[in-house]
Amino acid sequence: MIHNSTYAGQAGSFSSRVQQRAHAIRTWLCVGLDPDLERLPEHLPRTTAGVVQFCTEIVEATHDMATAFKLNFAFFEALGSDGWRAIEAVRRSIPSTVPVIADAKRGDIPHTAAAYARAIFDVLGFDAVTVSPYLGWDAIAPFADRAGTCVLVLSRTSNPGAATFQEVLVGDDPLYLRVARDGLSLETIADIGFVVGATQPRALEAVRALSEDVLLLVPGVGAQGGQAAATLQLGGNRSGDNAIVPVSRDILYASSGKDFAAAARGAAEGRARELWLEYEPTHSGR
Repeated sequence: MIHNSTYAGQAGSFSSRVQQRAHAIRTWLCVGLDPDLERLPEHLPRTTAGVVQFCTEIVEATHDMATAFKLNFAFFEALGSDGWRAIEAVRRSIPSTVPVIADAKRGDIPHTAAAYARAIFDVLGFDAVTVSPYLGWDAIAPFADRAGTCVLVLSRTSNPGAATFQEVLVGDDPLYLRVARDGLSLETIADIGFVVGATQPRALEAVRALSEDVLLLVPGVGAQGGQAAATLQLGGNRSGDNAIVPVSRDILYASSGKDFAAAARGAAEGRARELWLEYEPTHSGR
């Protein structure tokens, strides 16, 4: 286990470290690690060891062009108890200069949330975590008391069924916008960001309009149909910053052969170029 991690809590806020790295390597690409056993390269075993080898070789091939890595906990937890050891091994393989997001989508009563926070930040050593706001802000507060870490709150997700709840009007705002507006007003969460899907351009622009400074995690580019340029134009601020874009399947499964790491690097290079704007994006109404 990664007790007393040297990763989480580094100097500076998570958002500032992400922005510094993005400018240093000139991309807002986040490499997503979603290791599906059924899609591992043909020569790798369908085991925990195969998952770890797959992910660590992807990390080695792409870390110099990743503003961050994002581990999707579901694919690791599906391995059972070995999945936690896989998370630890993959986390250790990522250079300390690259921020790492736990895509865990946690959300529970404060007492339970505090235990989740200890696991993700103190034991596993992640820098940021995705959380659900459904139980209220007191359920998110336990994630917010560690310097250098960030809570990324689900606002408008990329899945088609999200509208059932997230588009429900609360006063004059849809719920997703109310979540973002209220979250930005909280003094109890020093570094907060929001998850807004690239497949929802109207919502992406609306949340960005609330703040130039807030970090947005914008999934959905690539396999889900979101377009890289449009995502940065709508989700980035006036300088094209603060929209971190995770890409998983297009990079991870660029090849099913022994060249999978080299193919992943080639795919990441293409996405990295797309996810950097050389001009000021235009935001309507701002």
